[in-house]
Amino acid sequence: MAQLSLLWKSPEVNPINKKARSVPFLNPITNVYGRVFFFSWFGFMIAFWSWYAFPPLLADVIAKDIGMKQFQVANSNIIALTATLIVRLIAGTCCDNFGPRWTFSGCLLAGAIPTFLAGAVYNASGLYALRFFIGILGGSFVPCQVWTTGFFDKNIVGTANALTGGLGNLGGGITYFVMPAIYNSLVRNGLSTSRAWRVSFIVPGVLIVFVATCLLLLCPDTPTGKWSERSADAEASLRRHSATRIANVPGQIADSPPVVEKPDISDIEEKPHDWKDNGHQATDQKIMDTARGEVVQNPSFKEVMHVMISPQAIVTAACYFCTFGAELAINSILGNYYTKNFPNLGLQETGNWAAMFGLLNGVTRPLGGFISDLAYRHTHSVWAKKVVLHSYGILTGVFLIIIGALDSRSQPTMFGLIASLAFFLEGGNGADFGLVPHVHPYANGVVSGFTGASGNFGGIIFAIIFRYNGKDYGKAFWIIGVMTIGINLIVSWIRPIPKEQIGCQ
Repeated sequence: MAQLSLLWKSPEVNPINKKARSVPFLNPITNVYGRVFFFSWFGFMIAFWSWYAFPPLLADVIAKDIGMKQFQVANSNIIALTATLIVRLIAGTCCDNFGPRWTFSGCLLAGAIPTFLAGAVYNASGLYALRFFIGILGGSFVPCQVWTTGFFDKNIVGTANALTGGLGNLGGGITYFVMPAIYNSLVRNGLSTSRAWRVSFIVPGVLIVFVATCLLLLCPDTPTGKWSERSADAEASLRRHSATRIANVPGQIADSPPVVEKPDISDIEEKPHDWKDNGHQATDQKIMDTARGEVVQNPSFKEVMHVMISPQAIVTAACYFCTFGAELAINSILGNYYTKNFPNLGLQETGNWAAMFGLLNGVTRPLGGFISDLAYRHTHSVWAKKVVLHSYGILTGVFLIIIGALDSRSQPTMFGLIASLAFFLEGGNGADFGLVPHVHPYANGVVSGFTGASGNFGGIIFAIIFRYNGKDYGKAFWIIGVMTIGINLIVSWIRPIPKEQIGCQ
């Protein structure tokens, strides 16, 4: 019951960095940590819904209305991913310079404009341009993760990131239910099919603007206040902590100087894994140095490039290329794959089963982050998080190969295999962003943006593989599976964090 109460009670806070050690999931009103957590996942969910608002209506309604061919539909999916790749790279640097809250709201408001303009599309070229700019919304994932990282401590940050990412990704499944429902409701109320799909995009547009406004008005940049004052706030907190240490030393002025033993830091962390990644007790100086190293800096272009080409950032990017990249590509073709193998399924039923793949994110991705945190707490080593990440990646590849090799015509077999694939593929996404906060924490936005953009790059590459294999979906699945296993094995030997980084192991 005590553990359950953590879902709504005010969390214990690390007194040095002011980050929470639990996630008050059910307390978004009175607790600032719960409020930031809520707007992180809910804002990304609304963004994801609008980002993927076209696919549920594209093939059967929009394409017919504006005279698009099948290859043009596929092209529009790839263009939407390309835009998001670019925006995620930019958003990472913006997070470090301006803060994730402003970057988040900027992505939402910028993406709301093309969402409202959806009704102005009358040909394939117009749709290409519109979906490119709507792709800005996909970039909101980066500030979502960076913002969460800034509010939750290392013992729980993997779970927090996985929850915000997983619940946000639910938008990709929800859109398959919501957009057709809005469209059908408008048709039943007398609108023509051509006008109904155009009007339906007003709904996500209004929600995006509302969430962006609430996010700005109701939430802070950091646990200590304004983003521009984060360094000064961190130093002030460290000074207070140091002064408290001195004040708490026993003895009177007249006494001889006491012998002070090595401090017990159990009052400021769940020892020993929060500040030191090995099993040895950290000194106060090491704690201070680590805390300073976690304060996000304003990186120069040279520093941005240095972080992105570091082996540790390449690991998280390569793994996300495989997991989230495969998720995006599979989301785009899964309905068609089911239709090909199970022609007896109707359009709505096919869409419902395809939506389940995205909806599983609500469970599978948070579980990946939780397992990553659990391994870290039990081993006190970032290597454990890396082992979890690659285990997820290799098992994802195994299930991709099995699905492709069997190409099953049995519904229970196919749906069971896809659900198993989702468990490891989507869980791998959560495990990846459980490791990201440990990699160059002073440039967390850059690492998050680079990793997130790599996921979109993977989506583009894998979408191209699906496209050039036509309706031979099974072949494309096993090709992606072989790539996933190979990439994970290639980067598995790289250290999780650089040798020179404080807390390295």
